[in-house]
Amino acid sequence: MRQTFCSLKEPAMDFKRVKDYLSWLYYQYQIISCCAVLEPWEQSMFNTIILTIFAMVVYTAYVFIPIHIRLAWEFFSKMCGYHSTISN
Repeated sequence: MRQTFCSLKEPAMDFKRVKDYLSWLYYQYQIISCCAVLEPWEQSMFNTIILTIFAMVVYTAYVFIPIHIRLAWEFFSKMCGYHSTISN
């Protein structure tokens, strides 16, 4: 009997695949960052520092990139002679 795409077993297999993939990614992260050789309290401190740095980079990009894009747009539009009617 041929299986169809609407099989009931597929979602469970997809969740298992996703779980396996995420555990593989976490394992790769531990190997690359050498967290596997740290003690548990060192791992938590290291992960906290990395998460904090990542959060600060994302926040800074969210806040400052739109400002810089707007300033660059205004600069190049004035250089090219295009004047925007958008008010600040």
